[in-house]
Amino acid sequence: MWNTSKVRNTFRPSFLGGLMTLAGTAFGAGDIEFNTDVLDLSDRTNIDLSRFARSGFILPGTYSMVVQLNGQAVPEQSVAFYAPDDDPKGSQACLSASLVEQLGLKAAAVAKFTWWKDGECLNPQSLPGMEVSGDLATSTLSISLPHAYLEYSAINWDPPARWDEGVAGLLVDYNLTAQSNYQRNNGTRNNLSGNGTVGANAGAWRVRADWQGRVERANEGAYGNQKLEWSRFYAYRAIPALKARLVVGEDYLYSDLFDSFRFTGASLNSDQSQLPPNLRGYAPEVVGVAKTNAKVIISQKGRVLYETLVAAGPFRIQDLHDAVTGSLDVRVEEQDGSVHSFKVDTAGVPYLTRPGQVRYKLAAGRPSNLHYGAEGNVFGTGEFSWGVSNGWSLFGGGMTDNNYRALSVGAGRDLLAFGAVSVDVTQSHAQLWGDTLTGKSYRLQYSKNFEEYDSQVTFAGYRFSEKNFLSMSEYLDARHYGLNGERAGGRGMLNEHGEYVESWKPIGGSKALYTVTVNKQFRDLGATVYASYNKQTYWSRPDTQRWNLSLSRYFNVGSVKNMSLSLNLYRSQEYQHQDNGMALTVSLPLGRTGTLALDANRGGGNNTFSSRYSDRIDERNSYQLSASNRSASAYLSHMGDQADIDLSASTQEGDYRTLSVSARGGGTLTAQGAALHRTGSTGGTRLMVDTGGVPDVPVRGYGSPTRSNAFGKAVISDISSYQRTAASVDLERLPSNVEATQSVTQLTLTEGAIGYRSLDVIAGAKAMAVLRLGDGTAPPFGATVKNVRQQDTGIVNDDGNVYLSGIQAGELMIVSWGGRERCILTLPAVLPADGLTDALQLGCRPVAAEQSSPEPAALPGKHLDTENSAT
Repeated sequence: MWNTSKVRNTFRPSFLGGLMTLAGTAFGAGDIEFNTDVLDLSDRTNIDLSRFARSGFILPGTYSMVVQLNGQAVPEQSVAFYAPDDDPKGSQACLSASLVEQLGLKAAAVAKFTWWKDGECLNPQSLPGMEVSGDLATSTLSISLPHAYLEYSAINWDPPARWDEGVAGLLVDYNLTAQSNYQRNNGTRNNLSGNGTVGANAGAWRVRADWQGRVERANEGAYGNQKLEWSRFYAYRAIPALKARLVVGEDYLYSDLFDSFRFTGASLNSDQSQLPPNLRGYAPEVVGVAKTNAKVIISQKGRVLYETLVAAGPFRIQDLHDAVTGSLDVRVEEQDGSVHSFKVDTAGVPYLTRPGQVRYKLAAGRPSNLHYGAEGNVFGTGEFSWGVSNGWSLFGGGMTDNNYRALSVGAGRDLLAFGAVSVDVTQSHAQLWGDTLTGKSYRLQYSKNFEEYDSQVTFAGYRFSEKNFLSMSEYLDARHYGLNGERAGGRGMLNEHGEYVESWKPIGGSKALYTVTVNKQFRDLGATVYASYNKQTYWSRPDTQRWNLSLSRYFNVGSVKNMSLSLNLYRSQEYQHQDNGMALTVSLPLGRTGTLALDANRGGGNNTFSSRYSDRIDERNSYQLSASNRSASAYLSHMGDQADIDLSASTQEGDYRTLSVSARGGGTLTAQGAALHRTGSTGGTRLMVDTGGVPDVPVRGYGSPTRSNAFGKAVISDISSYQRTAASVDLERLPSNVEATQSVTQLTLTEGAIGYRSLDVIAGAKAMAVLRLGDGTAPPFGATVKNVRQQDTGIVNDDGNVYLSGIQAGELMIVSWGGRERCILTLPAVLPADGLTDALQLGCRPVAAEQSSPEPAALPGKHLDTENSAT
């Protein structure tokens, strides 16, 4: 009986070590002559080392390789090796036109190209300093190029030539929250709310339909407020040549000069996400404090942008899309039934552009309202920013319809170490309800990016508007409601939930807007400061304002390390409603991963003291338990393969109890397969990874890995658009019967794409085997064994011994040497239930015999060479 564990541990190292001994002094020479006397073999005449006979030599053929350009990976692809005309025994990588296009070369370098093999392959000598080398051991093709030949590049960013539009497919993403509230006097009230996206991809086009809804049911069974609506239908695509994004359908105006409003039409905007990361803007943040486990809803003009459950305590939402502009409505629904709302005016960095470049945004269509359809006349708008020099940018734009015109001009200056500043002025002219209103609005913006402090951003903005100045959205409101805000029929105005409120507020009248955001980290002190302030004043109604201040610091007390102290203060005032709050938290680590926090909160005129304990069960599950003088609650978060699920339960004095559950996930369907998966941003970019039909393979993109489903498919969602992304097999969590021969893949996807990549995974048992040909001899030392998917499953050692992986009952494997496929193995039809402990005795039938049999065993789609078949 074979001691398979001993052979398994010693076979491959000894084989590779022998090859290193043989060739150790031969590197750098043309042909290598092996001294086979140093090998401990019983038959030194039956050896096939042809594949190792020349230093760096790769047999002519086509190989799947990862291309490395100056150490940075280019997406994996097939690379052909041919024998050059001047060296019939050699081989050289063929850099095809499609591969060269992905290198991101400047036009001046492309003009110098020369080609060989009838124009199929680039001649590396045509670019001085260019070097190309292949390595089969790592399946890598290394290309070295002087940076002078390359376009602008950055870490994790690829030029447009390497962008992948993905595959055609369908997607359905959702974000659902269900709540059940019980109160002794009012009974039970249940509600279900959510939002999501349905979409389809075809080539470069992405078609999307966004939905949102809410259903409430009282204890007597009657349904209360019910609403399900499609918030917008639209299609978009990237236009890489213009660094722009084209959108048709229902959309929101994203402008750096004018306010945002909803319209139906088309827009063509320069897309910052298509630029290298250090040239992009940043997304808005929403900061607040939840008194209990709460639901946070962020909307704009009635459209829900973000909805999530948060645990009791301070929250900070940072994953909003960076295209969001204008004023955001934030609604915090506490589990005790209370609701507080506030507005956040998003900040924007000064409108600066790289020297010599022009950024632009164009749109045309008809304004529309989510709740009552089209409004206003057909409009057109355009804006630009021109980088005049290294320091200065000029920008401007205009907007018009039959009765409204606005014109804006401005300039920006890069102050280098002191940040950046811009100033602009906008004049509007509106005719409505028999009046002509003309006014100006002035704006000043400043920002400073502190890269030495983890790229924190400080922003300050100020806008002053004359009394008769109207933005486009204010003009549209005035057309609909009248200058005094009274809609025909006396129904008042719509709130953020699409409900009419009895309020007659004058339209427009904005006077001054102050916006300040500071986010800075002090590493030496272990402290972080975040502050934001928004104030809007009006000519004829009360001011609104909102400010937040968050201070946190880590410190040690004696033997207790990594304690933290945080203070969160906020104040919100809108018309006659004012909300002040404060949360003071002291936390200390408890156990390996747990944290105990003591909170002192003041909000809504009430003081509460509570304690919270949070911990991580494992990489996928975490929880929080909290108790106060008035309530107790629990919060559980689970990151699953098919959805993210949050559970929340609380009870408060007065017999008030709440149970909530939220689920975020999606489904993706392509011609290559389908999978359910978790997702954070609905309708976003994703990557489908194919593990070749092997289930339960852990695939990691970001965060916790997700496992392939029963069909061998896994989807990694929330992929960053236009940024290089890597997906890999988590080797530490692989099942014992699975082996990954290719564990990493990289690609750069355009916005909304469904990427597709396959990873080479072998599933099956592992065991020693002894191979014999028809005449009783053994295949030569160094022969290779592959399965029906052309995956390497073993290398033959002395006397036909081989350690095989990926053994499946009744499957075929093929043995190759001398550059040809020689014979075929048939594995046992039934494998032992207790595993393979003895060496398998396998006969290897000649390929020619297999092809002449009544049922050919030729591999699907693979031509088997019949010349020089084994004897």
